Amino acid sequence: MRNIKSLLRLHFEGGLSRRQIATSQRIAYGTVANYLARAAAAGITWPLPPEMRERELAALLFPTATPNRETAFAEPDFAALQHELKRKGMTKLLAWEEYRAAHDGAGYSYSHYCHRYQHWVGLQARSMRQVHRAGEKCFVDYAGQTIPIVDRLTGELQPAQIFVAVLGASSLTYAEATLSQCEADWIGSHNRAFGYFGGTTEIVVPDNLKSGVTKAHRWVPTLNDSYQSWADHYATAIIPARVRKPKDKSRAENGVQLVSRWILARLRHHTFFHISEANAAIAELLVALNDRPFQRLPGSRRSVFESIERDTLGVLPKEPYEYLHVRKARVHVDYHVEYQRHYYSVPHALVKAEVEIRASATLISIYARGQRIASHVRSTQHAGHSTHEEHMPAAHQFMNGWSPERFESWAADIGVSTLHLVRRQLTRKRHPEQSFRSVLALLDLAKQYDRVRLESACHRALTINSPTRSSVESILKKGLDQQPIKSASDTDLQDELFLQEHENVRGAQDFE
Repeated sequence: MRNIKSLLRLHFEGGLSRRQIATSQRIAYGTVANYLARAAAAGITWPLPPEMRERELAALLFPTATPNRETAFAEPDFAALQHELKRKGMTKLLAWEEYRAAHDGAGYSYSHYCHRYQHWVGLQARSMRQVHRAGEKCFVDYAGQTIPIVDRLTGELQPAQIFVAVLGASSLTYAEATLSQCEADWIGSHNRAFGYFGGTTEIVVPDNLKSGVTKAHRWVPTLNDSYQSWADHYATAIIPARVRKPKDKSRAENGVQLVSRWILARLRHHTFFHISEANAAIAELLVALNDRPFQRLPGSRRSVFESIERDTLGVLPKEPYEYLHVRKARVHVDYHVEYQRHYYSVPHALVKAEVEIRASATLISIYARGQRIASHVRSTQHAGHSTHEEHMPAAHQFMNGWSPERFESWAADIGVSTLHLVRRQLTRKRHPEQSFRSVLALLDLAKQYDRVRLESACHRALTINSPTRSSVESILKKGLDQQPIKSASDTDLQDELFLQEHENVRGAQDFE
């Protein structure tokens, strides 16, 4: 009964019957009779005191009723509960059991406890409920938990990382294990996730992992070049979640939680000797996870995906994206760029220009201003050179004036031994330009030390038959250029002593 005063006024002033009052107030006849009987028992007369309010009148009619029955129970400390729930393994059920034990049963039921906590959380901060369109977003992340992969020979354990991808509308989930979170594995997992879904989404929402996001920013994050190339290949956009804003990737957070509970927890007693064995087990449990019925909604992740999201996905490219390691480089004076300690040529006109290297497993492609200017078969030879004849300038002359003659003139100013060593450096490679880096580094030692010491070190390096820049630098660092050289008959002994002192050569004492 919303207005008891109205009921009493109709009875006392209007003189209406109980049935007429029930019809007028749209309440049951028995309710009217109950209220009037309670008013008579409480000795209430008409008119009521002007200061009496509805709540006070209700208290007179229902003296045994408590206006707020919840005050009979101990109020939980929800602020402390929220802090405790951040701990790993802590649940609301455990917190409720501790709450009931602390108050000797004078506490809320578990359902009411959870209801009041959710109400309290809603009062703390307002947030916008996210509604995801079918085919719009795919959320990706790594699980914190790993799967150990055992080496059959050594018994060594390597933790395999768990990649998780979740579609926004249907929550269809994909998971796999990789040996690392490196750029190649990160992008490869994206390829296989889209292959599992059978299409692409408009947006991919990752966390700010370094393999994908070079620099995190609230509004304009900087993406890894390889990750951006992957997005271009699949015609999708990458919008990383904001830092410390887990609601931006709530689907991924929920997906990681489900994979941890329904897949990783079930595999905790399994032993895997290869990453493929782990992925086979994950794939089998992934079917059950996606077919598992929702608790509060009809259907499952699979059925919702089939009904509303499959047809909204974009078409996959004919070929999956081939991972490319993309990095910036500057063309050196010998018109080569360095990638993993091998040197690849570009047109000589680009000396000192910044270029982009895109490296696949078999090919090195070099771009300038968005145009491919050179391509080479990828080589693993350290300090080697891959050079195209058409990249060389006429007569091997550089626009900036570097030439073998200039280096020889520079060396001659220092001394005869320096000149001889530089000449030997320039004749080591197929083309003199390929030795320009080491020659420049050699002659640059005169700035760090002095010309007299450099000349003496070059003389000693020629004497011991080790005419390399690294040998000259080692002699200068150890001060051997300031020590007398033994007779020519002892050259072999000197060579042996020199090698024994080298920092990269181990002696018998290292194996005792």
